[in-house]
Amino acid sequence: MTAAADALTRFGAVELDEMVAEAALLARVDRKYVIPQPALEDLLARVDDRTRILEIGGARRFAYESVYFDTPDLLSFHMAARPRRRRFKLRTRTYIDTDAAFLEIKTRGARGTTVKERSEYDIAHRAVLTPDAQDDVAAAFEAIGVDTRRVDELGATLTTRYARATLLAPDGASRATIDTDLRWDRPDGSGFTLPGLAILETKSPSSASAVDRLLWRAGHRPVSVSKYATGLAALSPDLPRNRWGRLLRGPFAASSPTITFHTEELPCAAA
Repeated sequence: MTAAADALTRFGAVELDEMVAEAALLARVDRKYVIPQPALEDLLARVDDRTRILEIGGARRFAYESVYFDTPDLLSFHMAARPRRRRFKLRTRTYIDTDAAFLEIKTRGARGTTVKERSEYDIAHRAVLTPDAQDDVAAAFEAIGVDTRRVDELGATLTTRYARATLLAPDGASRATIDTDLRWDRPDGSGFTLPGLAILETKSPSSASAVDRLLWRAGHRPVSVSKYATGLAALSPDLPRNRWGRLLRGPFAASSPTITFHTEELPCAAA
């Protein structure tokens, strides 16, 4: 267990049902931060003792896996790299500890409205798009004006893996997710890990949360980071990277994201 993970043990527990109920009460603003592990340890030591942490079956950190789908010319990536009014992100998300998987389709139309659709998915097929999933994606494409024939081109492009802990503020008005053990893998076996970094995301009403203020006082500011697009840009230097240039030249580079070819068999590869 890392020092940051050990620091989570001092918080009281909150059950999933209670966290979901409290989190659904308010419209929220999301802010993301990329911070080194020592800074995370210092932050957790300063968080209000009354903060609670999501606990399920005695566990407080949970393994996540996301498989992202894109076209051969990386349509989804380029829509994010050069922000377009119409764009999409498509993935399966698997909760490893509970053997549950979901298909998530996130689209943004011409008027800037974001729609996120989520449905249960067969965990055995999480690395491919089933015919039913293709139908759902085609309908989402049609809604934002993307040629529905492009659905036939979609394939798994990148897999991300990480461990997540979720904190709930004492008043229940805000929460924060902390992702560590960060790993990216491409279908060709190349990939990298960032064991020295954490991605922290706060979700709060329009006013900043106590965790945001702790981060700001320590000199950390919100950043634009996408596990899919930023990770793919780190793996492919020929791709546009201006939107994430500071991260790729700074925290990512400082943590030495050396691209390697993994030889061990991964769950997704066997799916």
